[in-house]
Amino acid sequence: MLEMLNGIEEYNNVGALLGLEGLDGNEELLGALRKMNPIARQRTVNKLASTGGVSKGSRAEMEKHFSELPDHIKAALTKGELRLADTVIYSIKQVNSKTIKLFETQDDKEIGLRNISNAKLPKNQSLLVSGIVLLAGVATENTKDKIMAINFGDIAAIPSIANGEFSLKSNKKQIVPETSNNVFKTSNMHNVPIGYYKLANPRLVQDDILVEMTIELGTMDGIDPRTHVFAGLHGTITTP
Repeated sequence: MLEMLNGIEEYNNVGALLGLEGLDGNEELLGALRKMNPIARQRTVNKLASTGGVSKGSRAEMEKHFSELPDHIKAALTKGELRLADTVIYSIKQVNSKTIKLFETQDDKEIGLRNISNAKLPKNQSLLVSGIVLLAGVATENTKDKIMAINFGDIAAIPSIANGEFSLKSNKKQIVPETSNNVFKTSNMHNVPIGYYKLANPRLVQDDILVEMTIELGTMDGIDPRTHVFAGLHGTITTP
C-alpha cells in the first residue's frame, strides 16, 4: 500500500488510482497510516486529501478508467515510470477497394503514414479512445512522398466515402459498431475540429492487443484512384 502513495500528485482521481473509494472504512489504509511516524502520516493524509486542479477532456475520462488498467501499468504509473499524455494514434491508407482496413498486422511505423506497428500499441501503453478523426484527400501521385504530402480535409468532399460506414474493434471486442461516416462531416460545427467524432462512451485499448478500424463503402463511384483516408484515434495514453 505505502509504495503506491509516491507520485500520486499527478492524478486528480487519487482514489481510483489507489483502488480506494475513500478514507472512511478502509481498514488497510487506516492500518498503514497508524504505523507511520507523525510527519509521514501527515504528509500522506495531505496527499490523499489534495484534489489539485480539475482534469478536463480525455485526461478526466482516463482517470475514470484507472481501475481497468492492467496491474503492471498501474504500478508503473504510481512509481513514476509511466505518465499520461495526449495523443493521436493514426494511419493513412489508400481507398482502392470498398473495404479499407486502417490498421493491419503487416504495417510498419513510419513518420507521415502511421505511428504504430503491427496494428498494436507498444508494451506498457494503454490508450483511452476519447474521439476518432476521419479525413480524406487526393495525392498528386501514388508515391510515398506525395501520399505523405496530402492536404487532408472533410470527407464531405467525397460523397462515396461520406456515405460509407466505419467500425472500431480492439481484441475482437466492439468499441464502435457499424456507424455512418456522416458523423465525421463537421465543417458546419464551429466548435468541433474537422472530421472529429466524440465518443459518448470512451473505451480503453490495451497494449499488445490488435486494433481494427475498418471502413466499408457501398460504392467506389467518383473516387479518384489516388484517394487516401487519414484515421486517428484521439485520447490519453500511458507513456514513458
